[in-house]
Amino acid sequence: MAASCDSLLPLVLLLCLSAQAVDRSNFKTCDQSAFCKRQRELKPGQSPYRALLDTLELSNSRLSLQLINDNNKVRLLLELYRLQGNMTRVKINELKPLKPRYEVPDVLLSDPITEALSVVAQDENSLVVSLGGKDQRLILSAQPFRLDIVEGSQVVMSLNSRGLLAFEHLRTRKDTSISHKISSTVGSMWDSLKSMFSSKSESEQAPGQENVEQQTDEDGQIKEDDDKPGMWEETFKSHTDSKPNGPTSISLDFSLPGVEHVYGIPEHADTLKLKNTDGSDPYRLYNLDVFQYELHNPMALYGAVPVLISHSTDRTMGIFWLNAAETWVDISSNTAGKTMFGKILDFVQVSSEAPQTDVRWMSESGIIDVFIMLGPKPADVFTQYASLTGTQSFPPLSALAYHQCRWNYNDQEDVKTVDQGFDEHDIPYDFIWLDIEHADGKRYFTWDPSKFPQPKEMLQGLMDKRRKLVAIVDPHIKVDSGYKIHNEIRSKNFYVKNKDGGDYEGWCWPGNAGYPDFTNPEMRTWWASQFAYDQYEGSMENQYIWNDMNEPSVFNGPEVTMHKDALHGVWEHRDVHNLYGLYVQKATADGLIQRSEGVQRPFVLTRAFFAGSQRYGAVWTGDNAAEWGHLKISIPMCLSLGLVGISFCGADVGGFFKHPSAELLVRWYQAGAYQPFFRAHAHIDTPRREPWLFGPENTALIREAIRQRYALLPYWYQLFYNAHRTGQPVMRPLWVEYPDDFATFSIEDEYLIGKDLLVHPVTDEGATGVTAYLPGKGEVWYDVHTFQKHDGDQSLYIPVTMSSIPVFQRGGSIICRKDRVRRSSSCMENDPYTLYVALGSQGSAEGELYIDDFHTFSFEEAKQFVHRRLSFSANTLSSRNLAPDSQFSTASWIEKIVIFGGSQPSSATLKSADGTESALEFEFDSTLAVLTLRKPGVNAAADWTIVLR
Repeated sequence: MAASCDSLLPLVLLLCLSAQAVDRSNFKTCDQSAFCKRQRELKPGQSPYRALLDTLELSNSRLSLQLINDNNKVRLLLELYRLQGNMTRVKINELKPLKPRYEVPDVLLSDPITEALSVVAQDENSLVVSLGGKDQRLILSAQPFRLDIVEGSQVVMSLNSRGLLAFEHLRTRKDTSISHKISSTVGSMWDSLKSMFSSKSESEQAPGQENVEQQTDEDGQIKEDDDKPGMWEETFKSHTDSKPNGPTSISLDFSLPGVEHVYGIPEHADTLKLKNTDGSDPYRLYNLDVFQYELHNPMALYGAVPVLISHSTDRTMGIFWLNAAETWVDISSNTAGKTMFGKILDFVQVSSEAPQTDVRWMSESGIIDVFIMLGPKPADVFTQYASLTGTQSFPPLSALAYHQCRWNYNDQEDVKTVDQGFDEHDIPYDFIWLDIEHADGKRYFTWDPSKFPQPKEMLQGLMDKRRKLVAIVDPHIKVDSGYKIHNEIRSKNFYVKNKDGGDYEGWCWPGNAGYPDFTNPEMRTWWASQFAYDQYEGSMENQYIWNDMNEPSVFNGPEVTMHKDALHGVWEHRDVHNLYGLYVQKATADGLIQRSEGVQRPFVLTRAFFAGSQRYGAVWTGDNAAEWGHLKISIPMCLSLGLVGISFCGADVGGFFKHPSAELLVRWYQAGAYQPFFRAHAHIDTPRREPWLFGPENTALIREAIRQRYALLPYWYQLFYNAHRTGQPVMRPLWVEYPDDFATFSIEDEYLIGKDLLVHPVTDEGATGVTAYLPGKGEVWYDVHTFQKHDGDQSLYIPVTMSSIPVFQRGGSIICRKDRVRRSSSCMENDPYTLYVALGSQGSAEGELYIDDFHTFSFEEAKQFVHRRLSFSANTLSSRNLAPDSQFSTASWIEKIVIFGGSQPSSATLKSADGTESALEFEFDSTLAVLTLRKPGVNAAADWTIVLR
């Protein structure tokens, strides 16, 4: 949420009144980020790094050796690991840093399982390491240092092939006062190093360095260019960043031969396929509170997931750069003959005409810790990444339904009126949301005593209708001696510290605020305890939580965030910045689980995120605007997040800023109903926009879109169960399911939900038609509204009206729906299912049905769930148990089966598990080839078969 122009401190008010969109001058470009500028000044092909092969150490699962920078003689430690599941890990750190460098904790599920490494060949300038199956090898070249991953005779990825590895070592600033004792010690160490290097043979000297003596100062230390602007201190606008550790940035380049399409590294309001950054800023990963962000811009937004996915018709791969500091990513696409790719070994063949993409990662601090996920299929990469950072949390069913939000619903009476409005207009919803104004003076974990004097009464009223509420809890805490939360955090010394050791304070919604140090596990434990019902007064089990502003947002801070020299224990904020939001959401989710003694699944929405955030809840795309461009961009933004593990994504329906036209609002509801997180939200300064405020005709259109969402909740729920189990994205680009179809590689205006629904939302003003690409040669697709059949592998023009939502079901699939839509998803839990059977070109189809109690962890801990395989083949439809060890009973039953794409039978016979048979009533629409079987009446958890003759 960005600043309101009528409710804030004078400084922010002044900023607000002058801003109509993002003020880009508040945020750095690469040229204004000292380390990014330094790194970009490095020229390809001039790598000073050399591998010292005589330092090689090999254990069963780890290969290590030293690298030396021949310009300054600083040594690095390279570690290589072969990981289970066709992955390779590469770590580079200083061999002997002056003090430890930050390594990201808590993101990996555990230490990855390693597999045996072996050196299969070695000469004076290289060694070859076996990576296991499919003749995979890693070739390490010593001078200059370089790594190539080879499969057969093909190079699939190269590291430092352009020579852009850079590792700024920790050092002591020369113009500061240093004791003679330290200087003498360092000088002696350097003398020893010089004598060690002077005895090296010429074969170990870098070309052009054989007879070059390093320039040293009077203390014997290397003279380095330590006085470049921004190395020891950096000023941006009115903020100065002290850098007591000096320059510490790192960089490494990766070359991907044969690759033209790369994706991922969210969050950016940009195209699905990442663009070439030559001649422009790199993509930036640095969590920031950006007011009304621009579209098609590589500037940083609220979250950062440093994962890049490459895809070609040959293979899919991933690069996971595990670093939480400010990071920039350069992308250059060319043909191999026009890059610095070069040759590797004589037996490796690379076509000079082959496309190639080069990717360069640059981070301000930390170490190089990179996971190379070698696929080779899209599903393999998703599985590999999930094995490292976990899968999407499995939300309660109600969280997948519709959410009604606004900054702010004024008081309890307002909440009651809006709730009644949904009933009066026969529109289902599950959650109503409260923004910052619900709290007492923006003191989180409290309620405004005049506006919300009886929160439990309000929550009970919602519970009586089987509905729920979300309240916001932000991670900035009002500095107020009368505020319990603040007093406890201060007394426990849990606040982030400023560079001088005092509590860090900044401006945010409450005015002067402190920022809890969520990197501290004791702080997170305490925070979680505050969600207990006896601590969070007025809360109940149907209240859930929203973490906003957790980049963290600091209105008077540099780039509207925390100073980089603030302290989290021994670490600077620069080291941990992109982790902060993940920790806030984790602590909050832990609190919701603990308050129910581990029984209930939580629901927590976050704005800031990092790799691994998928384990803790949902994200949304932040403070968008009521503009057609923002509706369009919501699709690639959520697709990008899904590719890197975060499936539970959505955008503010209608746009947060500004006021949408009726047409835009309707189209946004229609698109949002087919995205994973479905919430309408609006800025405090916008007119009210509940679904019934735009006239009866538009109310009916919005109602229908929301009802379509509710009817499909069984399918959404099953997909999220599978995402939780496997890591496969819920909302996915077409190329994920059609990896050999080049036509799908850049499509971002349509997408798949699972593998069986294709959605092409209408996102253009005044549209009278859209053109949808239906993939799959030899496949068929069915319009879900009309059952009209279309061949795959074609671009199909579809006339549209305001009621149109182009959605197609894949031939060969079975999708379960609940067509009895009620006022909330909880009211529908025991309702019957309708099966929609779309026959493929071979006359067969299959699908799944998943049922549990929809809100607890019993599906995992007690195996209480139903998981069925639905299959149609040879005119026989059957349901069989996929989880014979599970035990769960359901009152739901099968009330109807709709089969499209087949022929008219003469009879339909139901065979139950007990052997009884009964004839079913049916009707057949010969025009559309749709067969409807009515009231099979079998329990949804039972074995059964229907035979058509």
